[in-house]
Amino acid sequence: MSAELAKKIDHTLLKADTTKEQIQNLCKDAKNYSFFSVCINPCWVAVAKHELTGSSVKICSVIGFPLGANTNELKAYETQQLLKAGVHEIDMMMNIGALKSGLDLEVLEDIERVIQAAKSCPVKVIIETALLSEEEKVRASEICVRAGAAFVKTSTGFAGAGATIQDIKLIRRTVGSLMGIKASGGIKTYEQAMQLLEAGATRLGCSQSVAIMQEASS
Repeated sequence: MSAELAKKIDHTLLKADTTKEQIQNLCKDAKNYSFFSVCINPCWVAVAKHELTGSSVKICSVIGFPLGANTNELKAYETQQLLKAGVHEIDMMMNIGALKSGLDLEVLEDIERVIQAAKSCPVKVIIETALLSEEEKVRASEICVRAGAAFVKTSTGFAGAGATIQDIKLIRRTVGSLMGIKASGGIKTYEQAMQLLEAGATRLGCSQSVAIMQEASS
């Protein structure tokens, strides 16, 4: 069971004060536990690529993070640069202000530009559930479906609250059974992780991944 759980975890370190040594340790842990990926800021992709050579662990990096307020041209350019750097997945930040302004077409176009630039690289769209009403969560999820995103992702982890079971259930009802859902932010225990997966999440973004795995095997 713990091996199955590990394959659903993006081992995450996105803090502003992250050091090279911490990224190296993150990659070592990811290899030791066979996590699906490491999720890191763009400046550390080259380090992760070096550390993960020969392993099955993938590299995920972020676009327009953590605010989502960059122009879609800049987000598309960031995406192109990450592809050149060798990432396997992209987590992009939705333009939350545009969504809350009712500018759904602009939000859609923003996501579509990144997906087009990403080509075959899967794109997860962070909708930052802590900042949205229930109606906005539904609209945001529907836009992700229309844009052709691979996943809806709940949170950056920087907005005061992260993934909840209720939000996962709401997103799953909205997007249907086929789309990926990444629960992220505040996942600290094995019990939390399993509850989120049972609610409909298919991937977990965790910075406490090692503690979760130790708990799973105890």
